[in-house]
Amino acid sequence: MTAPVVAVVGGGQLARMMAPAATALGLHLRVLVESPTSSAAQVVVDAPVGAASDEAAIIRLAEGADALTFEHEHVPNALLDRLEAAGVAVHPDAAALVHAQDKIVMRTRLAALGIPVPAWAALASPADLARFLADHGGEAVVKTSRGGYDGKGVRVVRSADEAADWFAAAADGGAPLLVEEKVPFTRELAVLVARRPSGETRTWPVVESVQREGVCSEVVAPAPDLDPATQAEAVDVATRIARGLGVTGVLAVELFEVADAAGGPPRVLVNELAMRPHNSGHWTIDGAVTSQFEQHLRAVLDLPLGDTAPRSTWTVMANLLGSTLEDPTLALADVARLDPGAKVHLYGKEVRAGRKLGHVNVSGEDLADVRRRAVRAVALLHGDPSARREHDPADAPAGT
Repeated sequence: MTAPVVAVVGGGQLARMMAPAATALGLHLRVLVESPTSSAAQVVVDAPVGAASDEAAIIRLAEGADALTFEHEHVPNALLDRLEAAGVAVHPDAAALVHAQDKIVMRTRLAALGIPVPAWAALASPADLARFLADHGGEAVVKTSRGGYDGKGVRVVRSADEAADWFAAAADGGAPLLVEEKVPFTRELAVLVARRPSGETRTWPVVESVQREGVCSEVVAPAPDLDPATQAEAVDVATRIARGLGVTGVLAVELFEVADAAGGPPRVLVNELAMRPHNSGHWTIDGAVTSQFEQHLRAVLDLPLGDTAPRSTWTVMANLLGSTLEDPTLALADVARLDPGAKVHLYGKEVRAGRKLGHVNVSGEDLADVRRRAVRAVALLHGDPSARREHDPADAPAGT
């Protein structure tokens, strides 16, 4: 019996977290890693080294694979077209993936599909930006159309001069620019939807994503106090995008929740798309019947999709962003001693300030308790000495 082979471009933590799901399903995971010490290379046996821009390396990666997929979007679109023409099952395919690679293409297509998005415009010159600012309250968000993530490639401006260096870079062959209204959102939400080639889709509960300095810090599943009408709209928007763009695999739709001027339920506007497992779905590893990583593998192989129901009333995911410890594993004993229910996921990365080194999931029936425990566990992994103290019996997590 020959196990199905899934080839993955990118050797970061997302590919690393596909490995346990692939093992459980009996699949063979082959990952193109950036270096022999990358996150995925530490846990995946079949991990050839190569760059996502290396056509020969990706062709070798795809040989004999039942599906080719990605843990990031930075793959040349023309190469994917050639692979598809040669008969490789690419998921998501090049026609879909371009919407996660290029924000101008994404905004244009979503508007054509009738998906709610912020007011926006492509920028050909500083004069275009000056006009947009004049029409939208004197403040707006300028973005590079390609390459931005985790707050990079995003800048709030009040004059065209504040983006002069970006216009110069674009004129010198860099990514074109776009501008969006500065949305007065109340919070950020996210919906994950999985779709397989035969058309079946499933979504997980809508979550709240807490950002700090442009980087996701916490995810609360499900989003607290979410109006049922807003929840239904968010799920509908995500499903329409997945179907309208022909996405296969997991799609993350990041949303702004915006108050309704007429006093009705809050509405949503689409902020960003990611066509792969996503930070907003890490809670599913421990908090849902089927994790986003297992679901992505099922989807790209066109297998029936798994149940997305939550296992607990609440799950909070807290990211570990940097650490004062030489190695966060030094704090594992403290985390386990203080909270046996905290699920730690470390990525095997070298410590750098602000770098995503791992995350912690905590599930339970009391949101305040669950959130406190997740934040404390991350503080321990970060090396915060105040988090190391023994808790009182009254502070013990439920069931201890």
